[in-house]
Amino acid sequence: MANKQLKTFSREEVAKHTVEGDLWIIIDAKVYDISRFKNLHPGGASVFFDPEVAGQDATEAFFGLHRYEVLEKPQYQRLIIGTIEGEESIYHGRVAGELSTVPYAEPTWLTEGYHSPYFSKNHREFQKVVRRFFDQYVWEDAQAREEDGKRPSQAVLDKMAEVNLHAMRMGPGKHLKGLKLMDGLVQPEEFDYFHELIITQELARCGARGYGDGILGGKVIGLPPILNFGSDKLKAEVIPDVLAGKKFICLAISEAQAGSDVMGLRTTAVLSEDGKEWIVNGNKKWITNGTFADYFTTGVRTEDGLTVLLIPRGPGVETKQIKTSYSTTAGTAYITFDNVRVPVENTLGEVGGGIFVILSNFNHERWVMCCSSARSQRSIVEECLKWTSQRKAFGKPLNSQAVIRSKLAAMIQRTESVQHWLESITYQMCNMSYKQQASKLAGQIAFLKSYSTACGQETARDAVQIFGGRGITRTGMGRFIEHYHRTIAFDALLGGAEDVLRDLGVRQALRGMPEDARL
Repeated sequence: MANKQLKTFSREEVAKHTVEGDLWIIIDAKVYDISRFKNLHPGGASVFFDPEVAGQDATEAFFGLHRYEVLEKPQYQRLIIGTIEGEESIYHGRVAGELSTVPYAEPTWLTEGYHSPYFSKNHREFQKVVRRFFDQYVWEDAQAREEDGKRPSQAVLDKMAEVNLHAMRMGPGKHLKGLKLMDGLVQPEEFDYFHELIITQELARCGARGYGDGILGGKVIGLPPILNFGSDKLKAEVIPDVLAGKKFICLAISEAQAGSDVMGLRTTAVLSEDGKEWIVNGNKKWITNGTFADYFTTGVRTEDGLTVLLIPRGPGVETKQIKTSYSTTAGTAYITFDNVRVPVENTLGEVGGGIFVILSNFNHERWVMCCSSARSQRSIVEECLKWTSQRKAFGKPLNSQAVIRSKLAAMIQRTESVQHWLESITYQMCNMSYKQQASKLAGQIAFLKSYSTACGQETARDAVQIFGGRGITRTGMGRFIEHYHRTIAFDALLGGAEDVLRDLGVRQALRGMPEDARL
């Protein structure tokens, strides 16, 4: 289109082209010659011969049925033959790297005229660069892989490694020392949980739930036990390749028999006769990234109790893909260990002390899920605000109906409350030691995770009602709504089911009840 010379036409001239073989329409001040295209139109040719469409301005009719991205496809760009004299296009779709101007489409700290006590100038600069990065290098791959179910493209993983995004997704810590973060935009010692929150939320904007887990989601939960409990030799062997996106790791805890009962794991590990190896037998289920993982951070039952081992892919390790309601790009797997021999040096933490290894990362894992959940809900709010403004029913926009505005209000309230609670907890994380976080924030994060996903499920249901049939259609206007409604259950289950987390939060609160408290 950049090199295509366009003529200008008056509306009166366009109105003369309304017959078979000579059919023009106007969309957003651009003139389209659809004479040959009409028979290829998925909705049939007859719609173009409507007196309000043929030779007329079909902008409103178009946006009542199609997303703007349709106009950006090359096959439709070729249909443009000119523009309307004295008029300019006013509509646009996604603008890579830009903030949305739709109300509540961005958190308040990114909205013009609002202030925040949490985000610094560096955070704001960081957000701009991270958004441009994800829009430029990740967005298209996310949409394509979500559909074909293939693993995230290595080219994307390599590009993320160039700016050390894989390392930054692990949060602040010693693993960042000496690294150049986002081309030097933030120093390793200055990187905090708000920087990580920004990364997680910008990734969530892709609206591709399976891809979000597939793009090294297993690393976020499977690598921390190596960082915190692995030997120096094991760290040197594993961490560099994983943070470079060359090797993949997953957390293999869940089992079909155990579910949320971590202490009920049945996968076993016994020492070999010479005491140099563990011999592992058992299975794991619903393991994110398991189908393409090179390493498995695995919970096993030993003679001394629950223990965690790092098991490399090798003889006796078999992974099978589990097809869930989101894309297989997440690599969700069923894993079997059949007499797998693992060096004792691959023991993480103390033998029998696996519960501490597993629990040590639960706060961070759940917090990451809260970051993603909050941003995903906000994207749904934006979709609904746009749709209810452009969709006409009974001659008026949908948002002219009180029942629709009521649903929108509830969505906005939920999204804002989740984000602000999240920012408050993130501030505490930035000012607490890891040990303090474990004692003071486990309950709060559990409550927030349960609350945010429960809010998400309500928002998903309301969004489907607003979009109607389009909200359950995998393509077209409501494709992001359908996707969110179909995949929100993952957020509600991963990292602990909502009921389990609510109970955890209350139990932690009860442990702090003063003995002398009486009504």
